[in-house]
Amino acid sequence: MAEQLNDRGSSGLADKLMQYLPARFRPGTAVVPVVRLSGVIGAVTPLRPGMTLAGVARVLERAFSMRNAKAVALVINSPGGSPVQSRQIYLRIKQLAAEKKLPVLVFVEDVAASGGYMIACAGDEIFCDPSSILGSIGVVGGSFGFQEAIKRLGIERRLYTAGAHKAMLDPFLPENPDDVAKLKAIQREIHDIFIALVKESRGNRLRGADDTLFTGEYWAGDSSIALGLADGIGDLRSTLRARYGEKVLTPVIAQPTGLLSGLFGRKAPGAGQLLAMESMAGLPDELISAVETRAIWAKFGF
Repeated sequence: MAEQLNDRGSSGLADKLMQYLPARFRPGTAVVPVVRLSGVIGAVTPLRPGMTLAGVARVLERAFSMRNAKAVALVINSPGGSPVQSRQIYLRIKQLAAEKKLPVLVFVEDVAASGGYMIACAGDEIFCDPSSILGSIGVVGGSFGFQEAIKRLGIERRLYTAGAHKAMLDPFLPENPDDVAKLKAIQREIHDIFIALVKESRGNRLRGADDTLFTGEYWAGDSSIALGLADGIGDLRSTLRARYGEKVLTPVIAQPTGLLSGLFGRKAPGAGQLLAMESMAGLPDELISAVETRAIWAKFGF
C-alpha cells in the first residue's frame, strides 16, 4: 500500500512539474516548426541582400533540430532568382530532412516561381492558395544595349581584355550573334538541370506534358494542382491542425534581430555595407537593384 502511495505521489509530482515545462518540451506534444523563405533569391547589393543558403542555413538547421518535431513546414513566397542559390537551398533542405527523418510540408503564399518553385520541390507535399502562382520552370537573362546612346553623347568606349570572349555581351558593344548563341547554350544546360530536379522531386505526380510544364509558363493554384506541380489547396494552420491535432504547436523559426543578434550568429555588416551606408556611392546600384527586384515580382502580377 505504501509503495502504491509513493508511486502515485511521484506520478502526481511529475505531472505538476510537466505543467511548468514549455508546451513543446512536453512528451506527446506535436510540434511543426515553421520557416519562412521569401524574397528574390541571390540578388545581393550592399543594402538589399536576397535569399541565399548562407542566410537561411542556420534557421533551417534550428527547425530540423527542434525537439518533438513531427515535420517541418516551409512558407514560400519567392519569384525566383539565382539558380545556384535556389538549388543549394533545395539540397540543404533535402539533406536535413533525410538526416532527421522528418517530412517537409511546403505552403505557397503569393508566388513560388522559377527558383522559388525549385525550393518548393524540396517538400514532400506542396500546398497553395487558389490564387497562388506556381511554375515558371525556365531560365531567363537580359541586358540592355547602350552603344547608340553613348555614340550620340560623344562617349568613347575604352575596354581592354585578355581573352577572346572576356567582353561577351558587354552592353556598350554591338550584340554579337555568336555570344548570344553561347549564352543560350548555357541557359539550356541550366534549364535541363531544373527540369531533372522537378521530375525527380515530383515523380509520377506530374500530369502535364514536357512542352507544357517546362516552357517557363506559370499557373494559379488549381491549375498547378491539375498539372501535378502542387498537391492541394490548403493554408498552414488548417492543414497542420487537421493532420497533427488541434493542439499542434507551430513555432516560427526566424533569424535573430536586435542589438544582441550578433551573439546568435547574425552576420554584422561587411565593409562594403558600411561604406554604402556612410555615403551615396552605392545608390545607383541600389536603385537598379530595386527596379530589377520590382520587375521580377511584377512579372507575376505583384
